[in-house]
Amino acid sequence: MINVTNEIGTLQSVLVHRPGRELERLTPRYLEEMLFEDIPWLKKIREEHDLFAETLSKRGCKVYYYHDLLADILREEAVCRVMIDDVLSACRIGSTLLKESIRDYLRGMEAERLAEVFISGLEKKEIDRLAGQSRLSSYIREAYPFYINPLTNLYFTRDPGAVIDSGLVVSAMKTPARNRESLILQYLHDYHPLFADPQGEGQIPLWYKPSDLDSIEGGDILMLSPEVVAVGCSARTGTEGIERLAERLFSGPSGIQEVLVIQIPFVRAFMHLDTVITMVDRDTFTIFPDIREKIALFRLKPTKRGGISISPLDSLEKSLKESLKLPAIRLIESGGGDDLTAAREQWNDSTNTLALEPGVVVTYDRNVASNDTLRAAGIEVVEIEGSELVRGRGGPRCMSMPLQREAI
Repeated sequence: MINVTNEIGTLQSVLVHRPGRELERLTPRYLEEMLFEDIPWLKKIREEHDLFAETLSKRGCKVYYYHDLLADILREEAVCRVMIDDVLSACRIGSTLLKESIRDYLRGMEAERLAEVFISGLEKKEIDRLAGQSRLSSYIREAYPFYINPLTNLYFTRDPGAVIDSGLVVSAMKTPARNRESLILQYLHDYHPLFADPQGEGQIPLWYKPSDLDSIEGGDILMLSPEVVAVGCSARTGTEGIERLAERLFSGPSGIQEVLVIQIPFVRAFMHLDTVITMVDRDTFTIFPDIREKIALFRLKPTKRGGISISPLDSLEKSLKESLKLPAIRLIESGGGDDLTAAREQWNDSTNTLALEPGVVVTYDRNVASNDTLRAAGIEVVEIEGSELVRGRGGPRCMSMPLQREAI
């Protein structure tokens, strides 16, 4: 069952991606294009990710993997053929004959191998070896080494999508390097039985899709309660996308009655809302202190005539208290009260916590001051190592897309 109505209920199932060969295809020349500042060590990052997944499993959470689900649907020939066409349509391949050669090559693969190629990419030299020296491109090669780009950011599974209630947001990604992540999730939604609607025929509702007019990414979506979702207006999520999502949630079969919009600075360090604030308990959030005076707040609600009302707000604490209908809210500042420590640890995702249940969160062990501050506030902190995982600029929340949480 797919159902998420909060941020902190017991985590029952989650979608992740184990880092793979795509990271070995990162080179200094293409770091910026592929949204990295450094190159992770594959052996170590896989060990760290395995321990992350093991931590979730030990708490009773079912862990699904992107590669496995993708291979499942690629075993259906009709799905496989259409998806190959869609993937190639999005690639930089000018020659029709070359595209046909690649298409034939991909169609000859087993499902598991094809799933790997869709994630880790396809190098030009692999096709040239098949073609021999029969094409001029075998002699005169463009500098760019891939026909199919590696999805180096896929281990941050939070961004391509988010479950809201019993429906799915498939993100319209801001950057071209991540577009195929959404394509894969769209196919999983459309064809995998995991996303089948238990109440009837077909699949669960789709609140947003990659073809929609403005970018929206899952890291900007926080499910505060069954009635309220917070959405960050950020470097990755635009205003029109937020309004379109709100319209569909208000008019569709969701329980959402309010969208709390939190505008944050449009900079890479704060690329998504969940890089500066996350929910850790029923009335408690952890927040990067430097952001508190740099945000703007708006409340979106449905009108009786089917429109949307927009109300500016002036206080994060007051707004959260009103939205959650609580007498008080706690905002725990990261960094242990020191500005330099807070800034350094925020860069290493101190505020990107993943709740396993109310008052229990997963964090990186490297953020010592922020973790100690959470513990002092009564939060149980489950630490994982992240020396390589963090190189992609994401934390435990970024690396997980909850599929089901217990209602609270």
